[in-house]
Amino acid sequence: MSKRIGFYPRLRVSGNGNGAVSQAGGLLLIETARRTGLDAALSAALTPWRKARAIHDPGKILLDLALAVALGGDCLADIGVLRAEPHLFGAVASDPTVSRLVDTLATAGPRALAAVRRARADVRQQVWKLAGATAPNAGDKVVVDIDGVLILAHSEKQDAAATWKKTFGHHPLFAFVDHGPEGSGEPVAGLLRPGNAGSNTAADHIEAARLALARLPKKHRRGRRTLIRTDFGGGTHEFLNWLTARGRWLSYSVGMVATEQIHQAVLLVPTSVWTPAIEPDGKVRDGAWVAEIAGDVLKGWPKGMRLIVRKERPHPGAQLRITDADGMRITCFATNTTNTPIAALELQHRQRARAEDRIRAARDTGLRNLPLHDAAQNRIWLEIVQIALDLLAWMPMLALTGETRRWEPKRLRLRLFSAAAQLVTTSRRRWLRLARHWPWTQLITTAFTRLQALPNPG
Repeated sequence: MSKRIGFYPRLRVSGNGNGAVSQAGGLLLIETARRTGLDAALSAALTPWRKARAIHDPGKILLDLALAVALGGDCLADIGVLRAEPHLFGAVASDPTVSRLVDTLATAGPRALAAVRRARADVRQQVWKLAGATAPNAGDKVVVDIDGVLILAHSEKQDAAATWKKTFGHHPLFAFVDHGPEGSGEPVAGLLRPGNAGSNTAADHIEAARLALARLPKKHRRGRRTLIRTDFGGGTHEFLNWLTARGRWLSYSVGMVATEQIHQAVLLVPTSVWTPAIEPDGKVRDGAWVAEIAGDVLKGWPKGMRLIVRKERPHPGAQLRITDADGMRITCFATNTTNTPIAALELQHRQRARAEDRIRAARDTGLRNLPLHDAAQNRIWLEIVQIALDLLAWMPMLALTGETRRWEPKRLRLRLFSAAAQLVTTSRRRWLRLARHWPWTQLITTAFTRLQALPNPG
């Protein structure tokens, strides 16, 4: 009988190595923070909360927490991953110091949140300027998607409650800037809400939209350069009235519930009026059509609102709803955009589905749970998560190209950030030498070179 060798090499293990650096690819996030001025902006924003003779800068502590979350952490203690690599991440505060800062900022409440949000907004304007043709406003138009996120809680945390999905936790509302098919997206607002908060609460949608607009570069805070896009949770009179009250200053594309009145109006639309739906490549979508509904169905809704309806042949085996007509599945949305073919408007609204990708990425980046007990503390955690998501969006936008720009956080961590390296000192200079055999070493070094080529902030 032959001796079994096994699938993997047999190794001996010891703990006395030196010169090795783990999470070496995280240097891309550090350089992104440095070149965009995020580190300096957070430091300046949190100056009021820096105690006299304090060793650690509050801005660096907050940025370190965001880096830990970007690298895969999901609680305050995961900052220990950075503390273990001082040659890469510098001096990192102790766990008690980190906890005290979060408590201090939570006590400061709106003042601290406003300071952090202003810093992120200022840096975002600089990042989009640096990105040039790859920035989300390169076409002089920005799309902001608003959507809710369910976060489960496994203990009695403040504001945790039963959700509409019969689970228990929180139901925050997020707003993301869509980077389009060539990129990912970045958060511009995060509103912590109890688990029993409604999906179509108009006041929350108004607050999320207000926060989002305030965090965009100045020229996009007003004007038709910005499109607010939501699912049917935003299809309320109050929210649409608020959007319309901005006058010519804002565009919207908001999902609507296909009511019985809309159902009856669809049945009256002549066959000749229906236009074939299109795909992103411009090809006609087989079995789907769009049309604009007018008349009594718009009474009571804001002036200038257009109602676009889509009907499509359902997939085999799909169960129709009571609001579907003539064996066709009916969906609809409201918009105030004009001078654009309705098929293009419907495609634009359907691309709101990319917000689900942003939510999935957020869940993988600190939103699997809210790790703290008090709501005020978890509001600070939400800001930390958003800073991490900013870095994960800005780094690819500034340093990666092609398919790699669309990599989600899980893939970035597995292929880039988790790379190990050797720390070598020669001629009084420190070099981080990545393994030559690692398949993505060239990608990491090229991205780092691109970041270093950016001008220094300020």
